[in-house]
This record gives sequence, structure tokens and C-alpha cells, in this order.
Amino acid sequence: MSELGLSMVAFQGRRITPHGSKNARWIEEPKRFRVVIRQLDEYFAGVRREFDLPLDLRGPVFHQRCWQALLRIPYGQTRSYAQLAADVGSPLASRAVGQANHRNPVAIIVPCHRVIASDGSLAGFGGGVVVKEFLLKLEGACFRSSVSDQGNLFGEYAI
Repeated sequence: MSELGLSMVAFQGRRITPHGSKNARWIEEPKRFRVVIRQLDEYFAGVRREFDLPLDLRGPVFHQRCWQALLRIPYGQTRSYAQLAADVGSPLASRAVGQANHRNPVAIIVPCHRVIASDGSLAGFGGGVVVKEFLLKLEGACFRSSVSDQGNLFGEYAI
């Protein structure tokens, strides 16, 4: 959390460091995080579909454009890396979009889990593909499952 807003949400076990400016530091004030925790609890309970939190997203301009595009993907919907690249005006930059997603400092709230491969299958995710599948199922999104249905040669679409 910075003076401007939430600047990082990370998955347990992931190596993280404060980012942004050389003056970045960890702030451990539970009162400041109450609203974040409440909104995440509501999301995981299936009650909240959008977050209403001030964000402090710092990074290269292209990454910021990608993160803003992620915020426009509705709950329960997905976009491919190629679609997101087109959305930010760089239709040939699918890999760069993947890198921006990988560097998303506010996972779940900036929903990089809603970006999937062009064939509908799940692709990389900082929290792991199992977590990505869990989040998409929670939202009722349609995607080609590659985790829980490994025994099926053709896979299945999870809803």
C-alpha cells in the first residue's frame, strides 16, 4: 500500500520486493488493509464482481496500458493474449502482453487470470495454472481446462 493506493497483492511463496520508486517500503498497518481484505473475502464468497480500491500501478507505459485493459475485462469473461494485444493497440505484441501480465503487481484485483491462450486453454499465471483455473471457475468463465481434466484427450471446457 502506498500513499496513492494498493500497490501489490502477491501469492504466498512468491518472492516479492517493494517496487516503484527507490523510496518504496513495506507498510504493515492492518487498518489500511481492512477494505482490501473485505473486498477479497467478498470476491471469494462470490458476492463481489468488481473491486473498488485505489490502485498505485507503477511500471513501463506498455505494462500500464495492459493493466488498464485487464481492468476492463468483465467478471466471468476471458480474453486471449492476442485480443489483449489488439486492445492496447499492439496486435503483434502477444508475448509482451504475457510479460506485462507476469509483472502485474496486483494479482486478482487487476485480473490477469482472465487472459488465456487463443485456443481457449489456460496459459501461464504467477499463482500457478491450478489457481488460475480456480479463479476462472469461481467467476463462471468458459475456458479449455488443462488441469483438472488431464485424462481427457481433447480436454473440456469448464464453466
